[in-house]
Amino acid sequence: MGCDVSVLMPAYNEAENLTEVIPTTAAALEGLGVSWEIVIIDDGSTDGTRTVMAGLRSPNVRYIRLRRNAGKSAALSVGLDHVHGERVVLMDADGQDDPAELGKMLAALDDGYDLATGRRAVRNDRFIKRNTSKIYNGVTSKVTGVEGKDFNSGFKAMSRELADSLEMYGELHRYIPVLAVWGGFKTTEVDVEHHERLHGKSKFGRARFWRGFLDLVTVKFLTTYTARPFHLFGGVGFGIGFGGAVLLVWMAISKALGHSIGTRPALQLGVLLVVVAVQMLSLGLLGELMVNLRRRRSLDSSADGDLR
Repeated sequence: MGCDVSVLMPAYNEAENLTEVIPTTAAALEGLGVSWEIVIIDDGSTDGTRTVMAGLRSPNVRYIRLRRNAGKSAALSVGLDHVHGERVVLMDADGQDDPAELGKMLAALDDGYDLATGRRAVRNDRFIKRNTSKIYNGVTSKVTGVEGKDFNSGFKAMSRELADSLEMYGELHRYIPVLAVWGGFKTTEVDVEHHERLHGKSKFGRARFWRGFLDLVTVKFLTTYTARPFHLFGGVGFGIGFGGAVLLVWMAISKALGHSIGTRPALQLGVLLVVVAVQMLSLGLLGELMVNLRRRRSLDSSADGDLR
């Protein structure tokens, strides 16, 4: 059965919080006068979440349990495959996102946006977390060229079309706005209230920062170089090759002047750089070949479909 709004909550060891978050979210949705559902994705919890949800489930509250902890992106991916709403809201299960802001978020979609991210103007988090997030958001905006100040906010509202287009894995849940812009969707940020965590501690450790930045490289590649890999590998190859060529020319001049260069580190480094450059250029050309073959297959499939 379809509905107007699906609220998707990934939860990992949030049993205490779910007993408060689900009723308040349900009340907020009822107040909006829309048909709704809340879908809880239990990401392999070990704290009794399953028992708690047995008492909270209803026709409007659905519960999906993963057998092991797969990570937030994987949990969202499963949830997006099971939601029924025409509009999908992502919320964290720790109580920091305010259900009272749902109307504001959904209004942004009514104004023609495909994605509204809840920008936490005043964050109730630890000092280190707040400031590392500022650095992360600044770097993400600079690298991707997408405007935004709170990419990592877990509070998001999106159209069903965007929800169906997302492929979530790794730490890509942090880059939903970037993926949306890359897909041609219209995005915005909406200022929302942000509260302290109701119970327990954050499940994200320090490792999330370096994993997030590694996935930023992935996102940059997917959104910029998927259709033109030679621009990346070729650019790197030419840069490395230029450095190697300069060293080899220097060695050639030294040799012409009568100096011994057989044991010079610069000679070995120059040769190495040139070899690596050739490899990078070859990778770029192979990537272009794969992209070209994929396009031809796509065109052939489309042509076959039109002829039937």
